[in-house]
Amino acid sequence: MILPILAYGHPLLRKQCQLVEQNSDDLQNLISNMWETMYNAEGVGLAAPQVGVNKKIFVIDAKPLFSKDREFSDFEKQNSKKVFINPELSQVNDEYCFFNEGCLSIPDIRAEIKRPSVIKVKFLDENFKHNSMIFDSLLARVILHENDHINGVLFTDKISSFKRKIFQKKLCRIKKGKIESNYKMSFLK
Repeated sequence: MILPILAYGHPLLRKQCQLVEQNSDDLQNLISNMWETMYNAEGVGLAAPQVGVNKKIFVIDAKPLFSKDREFSDFEKQNSKKVFINPELSQVNDEYCFFNEGCLSIPDIRAEIKRPSVIKVKFLDENFKHNSMIFDSLLARVILHENDHINGVLFTDKISSFKRKIFQKKLCRIKKGKIESNYKMSFLK
C-alpha cells in the first residue's frame, strides 16, 4: 500500500525514533509499504518517520543514483538495496564529500551537503539478522541521509543560514501544503 509521505513541518519528522523490537506487529507489512511508497515517489531512500511511524527503520535502493557511464562494483550491486533496522553508524576516517541532496519530505529543494565519505554501519536486516558493513560514496550518503531522519534531523539542518534564508519561502509553502507533488503527501493542517 502506498502511504502518504509527511511533509516538512510535521512534528514527527523532528522526533528521535524508537527502537524496533523483533516481535513488532506488522513489521513486514510496514517494510513492504515503505518499498512501494518509495518507488512510487521515485526516491532512493525512505525512513519510517516519513510515513508516520516513529521507529528506527529505513529502506534504500540507490541504484538510480549510479551513473550509466560507470560500472559499479559487485559490492555496490549487492548492497544498493537494503533494509536497516536499529542502525548504529560510525565514521571510518576523516574524509568528507559534498553531494547535491534532496528529500521526499521536502520536494523541489536541493542543496550541497557535506557528509563523511566512509561509514561503518551495524544494523539488523528485515529478518533481524545482525550485520556490520562498511559503505562509501553514494551508498554512505543515502544511508546517512535516512539515518538522520530516524534521529529527527533533516538535510536542511545541515545547510548554511544564508542558504536556509534563500529556501525559507519554499519551506513555508511546503509546510502549508501549497505545493504540487507527483506522489501522495500529508501536510500539517
